[in-house]
Amino acid sequence: MTRRYDVLGIGNAIVDLLARTDDDFLVTHALRKGSMTLIDEARAEALYAAMGPVTVVSGGSACNTIAGLASLGGSAALIGKVKADELGELFAHDIRALGVDFTTMPAADGPATARCFILVTPDGERTMNTYLGASQDLSPADIDAEMVAASSIVYLEGYLWDPPAAKEAFVKAARLAHSAGSRVAITLSDPFCVDRYREEFLGLMRTGAVDIVFANEHELLSLYQTPNFEEAVGYLREESLLGVVTRSEKGVVAVTREETVAVPAAPIEKLVDTTGAGDLFAAGFLFGLARDFDLRTCAHHGSLAAAEVIQHLGARPEQNLRRLAEDNGLPV
Repeated sequence: MTRRYDVLGIGNAIVDLLARTDDDFLVTHALRKGSMTLIDEARAEALYAAMGPVTVVSGGSACNTIAGLASLGGSAALIGKVKADELGELFAHDIRALGVDFTTMPAADGPATARCFILVTPDGERTMNTYLGASQDLSPADIDAEMVAASSIVYLEGYLWDPPAAKEAFVKAARLAHSAGSRVAITLSDPFCVDRYREEFLGLMRTGAVDIVFANEHELLSLYQTPNFEEAVGYLREESLLGVVTRSEKGVVAVTREETVAVPAAPIEKLVDTTGAGDLFAAGFLFGLARDFDLRTCAHHGSLAAAEVIQHLGARPEQNLRRLAEDNGLPV
């Protein structure tokens, strides 16, 4: 069956504010290096005042994935909540300029458009502080049933599992997708997110609510509460779904009950900023899945997209990923 969209992403609609910094700044402001911390509006204003020059670009985990998929030449749509303010307009303009269908109505009042302060140290590590603002007000009413049914894969962002209404929106989207014969994928997003919702995420996996799970190595270990990677992969193998686990420079492992496929990380010249690595990996992998490529080819697409984004500042690709894939002998 031909669908209008390869992937529909549902997640936090966020504007990223990126700045280079050093470890002393992180210590001074009591920031946990390499983590993602939720903050309130007052903390957001204080950090912004202290950061110095920033680069402003639309972001959000699932949104970055959808942007990467569009760069690969995939057809994509997005559901996410912004406010009708300056940053909300910037976000909508940026995502639509990529050819992504984004029709979610902005909020007329309430919290401001979400923003994420991303501090990048010289080693390329990123420390994120996120004010969720309007993004957490996503509700079941924002789920477009026709858009869901028109998508081969519906991709859900684990970061958005916190607000109750957004959780209901996820459940509605998953139900509609399966009713239409579409697949549902989720990214676990962050080890701390897994710590909060371990049983609920496992419930989604074991009740068939999701068909595909993306996680990095730390999230997988948190999910199964073990320090041993091979043991965690063994648990994942017993689930009735496709599990995709990224391991930074160690590559990726794709796991089903029938097969386990390991693919090395794509080579890079210089690590600049790890922001968006997992998001862009998911973009490449989902692009391949939507075209029924084998798991190894999907993983190579993902690894190449991730390698591109970590060699520059920001979580969106700077190169045309479709051309990059063709240059590297990958099918598109």
